[in-house]
Amino acid sequence: MSALAHGTDASPARPIDVVCVGNALMDHLAFAPYDVLDELGLPPGSMTLVDIETSLRIAERVGTHRRVPGGMVTNTAVGIASFGGTPAFIGAVAHDEPGERFAADLDASGVRAVLERFPVDEADSEAATGRCFVVVTPDGERTMATALGVGGRLDRSGIDVDLLAEAALVFLEGYVLDLPDAPAIVERILEARRRAGNTVAVGLADSLLVERHHATLARLVHEEVDLVFANEAEICALAGVPSVREALGAVARPGLVAVATCGSDGALVGAGGGVLHVPVAPIDPVVDRTGAGDLFAAGFCYGFTHGADLEEAGALGALAAAEVIGHLGARPERPLAAIATAKTPL
Repeated sequence: MSALAHGTDASPARPIDVVCVGNALMDHLAFAPYDVLDELGLPPGSMTLVDIETSLRIAERVGTHRRVPGGMVTNTAVGIASFGGTPAFIGAVAHDEPGERFAADLDASGVRAVLERFPVDEADSEAATGRCFVVVTPDGERTMATALGVGGRLDRSGIDVDLLAEAALVFLEGYVLDLPDAPAIVERILEARRRAGNTVAVGLADSLLVERHHATLARLVHEEVDLVFANEAEICALAGVPSVREALGAVARPGLVAVATCGSDGALVGAGGGVLHVPVAPIDPVVDRTGAGDLFAAGFCYGFTHGADLEEAGALGALAAAEVIGHLGARPERPLAAIATAKTPL
């Protein structure tokens, strides 16, 4: 694997493989027909920000659902732990039952949780741990309605720079850019990287988010980060071109590794002026695509921080994604380390 920009050292010599920075959310998972999305005003396949009260109305409409601690890079962190890695997560929760459950779940999953905690305020309905309703339609596509709650109050003081310095890789969730203190959070992460010399990755998260924060994401991808994770729509929205290969060419620069997942076509990895195709791992049937990109990132980041080359890291990502889309929810149900050892030993 070629060296990355900024003198980055992505070796496993550091005590933490990956620190993930993102929204701490309780996922509420439900299957529903397409017309429910129309009734709720949710664009299919995207993420819509709502308030806590709206999330309660969605709960009434979708009916029976499964509650699981989640969030984009939370899922990635749990996936890294399932591979046998040493991940950590930075986010914010309330002092409520969902917040306590979120923290306990990460600890049980092998993820070190460093959480900014906020008191519950009965007069403030948003002073609650965030939640995300994940509505899965018959095609296996997921549509999300996210109420950030106090997760949206994560600020620069919640970013532990000493923890960042211990990590080989810091993974910033793109949704963090929606937070009021986002500019300071991003700068704190970049300043920590300048001091520690580690790798920084960003996940583009959602094509609508790319539109909302295009200037910031373009600057990060073109000037600052070492790794970018996206799907087809997200990377094309960032580059302003219609095809993934064109988009990878448009964002290419020395030191950048850009990963674009392409559904049933696998993934493309742009690096060093070339593009590597990563085929999908076999899975039948596809039950729920929720978390496929999150788990692809988990496998890739695990491999990346454990000496794998880009092809090997991509293969681990594909294995993790295949496992998670075979069942409801965004967490692996089988240890990813065992799957990886059986199929693609490093």
